[in-house]
Amino acid sequence: MKKIGLCVCYNTKNYGSQLQVLATQLKVQALGYDYEIIRYKKKYDLKMVLKSAPRVFNPWLVRGKLTTLRKKRQLRKYPEIRRKCSKRSRLFGGFIDRFFDRLSPVYTGYEELKKGTLNYDGFLVGSDQLWLPSGLASGFYTLEFVPEQKTKIAYATSFGVGRIPSWQKNRTAAYLKRFDFLSTRELRGAEIIRELTGKRVQVVADPTLLLTREEWLDVIPEKKITEPPYIFCYFLGTNKEHRDIARELKEKTGMPVVTTPFLDNFVKEDLEFGDRQLFDVAPDDFVNLIRGAEYVLTDSFHGSVFSILHHKQFVTFNRFSGASGNSRNSRIDSLCGLLGLEKRRYHQDILQEAAARIDYETVEEKLTVLRRESADYLARSLKHV
Repeated sequence: MKKIGLCVCYNTKNYGSQLQVLATQLKVQALGYDYEIIRYKKKYDLKMVLKSAPRVFNPWLVRGKLTTLRKKRQLRKYPEIRRKCSKRSRLFGGFIDRFFDRLSPVYTGYEELKKGTLNYDGFLVGSDQLWLPSGLASGFYTLEFVPEQKTKIAYATSFGVGRIPSWQKNRTAAYLKRFDFLSTRELRGAEIIRELTGKRVQVVADPTLLLTREEWLDVIPEKKITEPPYIFCYFLGTNKEHRDIARELKEKTGMPVVTTPFLDNFVKEDLEFGDRQLFDVAPDDFVNLIRGAEYVLTDSFHGSVFSILHHKQFVTFNRFSGASGNSRNSRIDSLCGLLGLEKRRYHQDILQEAAARIDYETVEEKLTVLRRESADYLARSLKHV
């Protein structure tokens, strides 16, 4: 049996990231392949330090580091919330223990990682925002450590942004050209690849969409997390207006707001936002929170995905300004555009937009076609390993 090395972001404290890794490994296994999630640990010797030095001038990386530091600094002022966030972090670790049992040895340092390629017949990277400009230097998700003769597959891998910085275009084009099979999750991602390499590539479904609602139910049984009916607000961004709009929907429906606060950012507004603030929420609990909600309001790609999969009444907000160089709205633009759900983006009347009937029969027809074409791409690519 051929063995696939999966280069995926399995250990981040993010619901969507862990769930898409779960879906990826399930589909690879269902296609009849052995696999291992590759674990790579950087070795901070002099060579690595010198190689990493230019990263201090990378605005995407610096911005992300500052956000993390700001969150940690703010949480020190609220020890009880910090304790709850730490407990939630351990739940992410518990999810790894329960669902990710095929982990590689830890390859420490780039040279050891390259030697480890002997253990695999082919490599698959994806999905999620693994080609963000901030992560280019590591060479891991770009599969630059993989020998030329080994099959390299990108499944639904995302740049996360609408443009590649000018100083990164040559290296980005170089690593993209090494892939034997390229696909991406966003329409804009396909345009970027065509601009840099001249290749026309397939836009495929996020791995979480490769599983039907029934298949997700087999993997994650239904469970009541909190008493319905409720409005589930899954906001990763910092926009105060989105919280105010959620309160408006609460006032008009009489339903309580349920939140899972302080995930990506510390938002002071969230100290008081939400009638039920839940911290004891693992990724499988997150799925069940969406299943049990009457309405879902979110600025998250995967919050939108699982709302669609479970036929929820949902509204998606833009987390980023469209004019921002850091905008990652294109993934939601593509999702809604491919499935005919453009009207689920927030405009101005939250009650009307949240309650407007969604023609899920038509959505499922579009999703069935996208799912089939995407699964065919994955199966076709793996056959060349």
